[in-house]
Amino acid sequence: MKGIKISAHKELSKDSFTIYNKPKYIYIPLIVGNDTDITVLVKKDDYVCKGEVVARSKGNFSIPLHSSISGTVIGFEEKLHHNGVMVKSILIENDFKERVEEKNDTIEQLSSYSKADFIATLKSAGIIGMGGAGFPTYIKYQTEQPIKTLIINAVECEPYITADYALGIQKVEEILETIDAILEIYKIEHAIIAIKKNNTKLIHAIQKRIGTYVRMEIKTVPNRYPMGWERLLIETVTGKTYQNLPIEVGVVVNNLSTIYAIYEALKNKTPLLERVVTITGDMIKHPTNVLVKIGTPVHEIIESIGGMKRNKDIICIAGGPMMGVALPSDEVIVTADMNAIVVLKEQALEQENTCMRCGKCVEVCPAHIEPVLIKDAYKEKESLKSLHVNRCCECGLCSYICPAKIKVREYVKKAKETLRKGE
Repeated sequence: MKGIKISAHKELSKDSFTIYNKPKYIYIPLIVGNDTDITVLVKKDDYVCKGEVVARSKGNFSIPLHSSISGTVIGFEEKLHHNGVMVKSILIENDFKERVEEKNDTIEQLSSYSKADFIATLKSAGIIGMGGAGFPTYIKYQTEQPIKTLIINAVECEPYITADYALGIQKVEEILETIDAILEIYKIEHAIIAIKKNNTKLIHAIQKRIGTYVRMEIKTVPNRYPMGWERLLIETVTGKTYQNLPIEVGVVVNNLSTIYAIYEALKNKTPLLERVVTITGDMIKHPTNVLVKIGTPVHEIIESIGGMKRNKDIICIAGGPMMGVALPSDEVIVTADMNAIVVLKEQALEQENTCMRCGKCVEVCPAHIEPVLIKDAYKEKESLKSLHVNRCCECGLCSYICPAKIKVREYVKKAKETLRKGE
């Protein structure tokens, strides 16, 4: 069986949900994925409405950035992004009036959209993959190839994170309505909602309402990591494999948070303005899942739910401990593709030892590559070409399993960068 069972720690936040929607300021980092080539559309002292486009990426997959509040642009500041670097950000002061440019009518029948209108709506709403990848969602649907299967990734296999789980419990009817609409718009044969078999509460919540949706089914998957990885998930629930992209086998995958964002865009013409973030870890007094506005400072959210047990000798991780990024503090900003902040007691780093050539990293690798050889050659472009470095999903299992305590994943990430620089 692929993947391994690791400690999840999801019980800390799994059954807790709250809302924090009153930030005094928001910050809009000028970055989309890794793209910092952003056109800014506002200047200091401008008044902006909730939902107004304040910037737009210029890359191949252009996407707008919206203000999640109404208020005044105070200026621009460097703020910590969840990738661990400082990013220029638009600072907006909240007037707490929630003004919008115009009130949109609610769409009663979500399936009334044409394919072209569906894509245009996703694009204008700025919807991206909210599980961490941050890839513009409209690109997946902008295809000439037929979509035969829609997979809803509700696996959330990373330890500690329960944001999708909590959202699924809260918004199950809206999620099912959206899945059904996508099936109708694209004439997709069926949808698979993939859930870990131990998430019985979510399974039961969906089962109670799925009866009338004849083209949908729930498929449970093993409670193993990294079962939520797109390639492994598709193979597990359909038996299909592909070379580069899921559409090669007629599959599109969205996670629960993305599906709900699509619902808001289709139903209310609302762009991506908020998301659920898991705030958890052994140093958080009251771990929970919080619905927050995009651009809210994390330290403010933590204070709103009771704060930390202590604020020194801790480590803050954006995302989960397997694939996330360790941050110097909680002075980070919520973005659409940040699903969690995990705050843990800092532990002394275990010293790296010489590689034992045990091959454990190769045995557990879900991408079937050889992390140890990539580590050895991470600076050598020519050697890396034959090692299929870009198949790595950065799940972190190689580092997790290594008896020599080598940060193998970090070497593989550096190898990817070596190849990118050589292009």
